[in-house]
Amino acid sequence: MKDFTILTYRHLLQEFKKNNCKFLTLQEYFTSNLLPFSQSINQHFVILRHDVDRSPKNSLKTAILEYELGIKASYYFRIVKESNQPKIIKQIVELGHEIGYHYEDLANANGDYQKAIQSFEKNLNYFRQFYPVKTICMHGSPLSKWDNRKLWEKCDYQKYRIICEPYFDLDFDKVFYITDAGRAWNNENVSIRDKVETNFKFKINSTQDIINLYKSNQLPNQIMISTHPHNWADNPLEWYKILFWQSIKNIIKRRIIKIGSK
Repeated sequence: MKDFTILTYRHLLQEFKKNNCKFLTLQEYFTSNLLPFSQSINQHFVILRHDVDRSPKNSLKTAILEYELGIKASYYFRIVKESNQPKIIKQIVELGHEIGYHYEDLANANGDYQKAIQSFEKNLNYFRQFYPVKTICMHGSPLSKWDNRKLWEKCDYQKYRIICEPYFDLDFDKVFYITDAGRAWNNENVSIRDKVETNFKFKINSTQDIINLYKSNQLPNQIMISTHPHNWADNPLEWYKILFWQSIKNIIKRRIIKIGSK
């Protein structure tokens, strides 16, 4: 089966559901009785997160699919026009999903912390028009030298009634993090900032690998799957177009990572 199609994504979700795995939004996880973190929890669960970097129409497709399967997920929108489409945001909220802010204010402010904090406040209030945002997640901004997470060295996001920023508030030695950043699962060679420190070591080359690991009971009980819906498509022309452009982007990312490691 071809990877990174909506059909493949459906099979992934169905495999988890088949075994009574519980799906949670980040907000649900941090307000549920599953805290504090514990590896002794017998209930298998997946925190389902989507970063809407661009092509929000693709996010609506996954949101509809999840709704049909009785699943809620967290969708993180950037403030830029290529992500921020109010009509689609409203539709995703109506389907019962969580909305969060995919912030990149420090990069957009070119390292000006005061300007970035003011921007964050303004943009957070904007997204709260659509949903009572309680969780945020940084955008990697791969072409910027500024790591958006550094904003919180000057300010505390909890003062904005934010209960979670996953890169700070999840214990990734307890919650196994799986991301499709760069249209490749957990490939740190093409991911500049969307990676975490963890003791988990699983080789994942495809969505089918995730399914196989889960079916063979090799995955931890607690998982967060982070996808970028713009990586997924069923239309063959769109699928190959995504593959082409992502391949070019990955070449650029590898060079940035190589330069940064010197």
